[in-house]
Amino acid sequence: MSAPPGPASRASPESKTVRMLYPHPIIAREGWPFLTAAIVAALLVTWLAGIWWSAPIWLVALFVLQFFRDPARSIPGDASTVVSPADGRIVAVESARDPYLERDALKVSVFMNVFNVHSNRSPVDAEVRQAWYQPGRFLNAALDKASLENERNALWLRTATGADVTCVQIAGLIARRILCYVKAGDRLARGERFGFT
Repeated sequence: MSAPPGPASRASPESKTVRMLYPHPIIAREGWPFLTAAIVAALLVTWLAGIWWSAPIWLVALFVLQFFRDPARSIPGDASTVVSPADGRIVAVESARDPYLERDALKVSVFMNVFNVHSNRSPVDAEVRQAWYQPGRFLNAALDKASLENERNALWLRTATGADVTCVQIAGLIARRILCYVKAGDRLARGERFGFT
């Protein structure tokens, strides 16, 4: 994510507002098929072979359950506050070149492991100006080259005050996919869910 101040401009009034009708059901909707399959498999093996044979499958179901958990979040601050787009650990705050908007920027990198919540949320109140998807590899996200070589999706967000923010989703070794539900012209509220990695 990068967020230096940009040229002053206003979001267009005809921009659509994105509102995910998503009442935080504790488990992310992206995980429902995987969790259902794991529980059905565990129940079937329990019924056919007994609890001891099904124990590894129940462990898989528990892992899937924790991976796809999606708790509700209270969003701190006001409209000028930038919040983290993902749970995880901040591994870098540095000056960098933004390859999408071709400008110098402040880069904040957030590393998510398999035990973090993988929902992605908008760091600012903004209009989505553009999205870029780039296929790639699925290297371990802890490796430096993963941010350059892995599958990624970038969003260009512009706030009402004209500040530009580039928010980049990067796939990892386990999840191996990026889901983004917004497109150019949509509006996002700070902390609003827009995807899953």
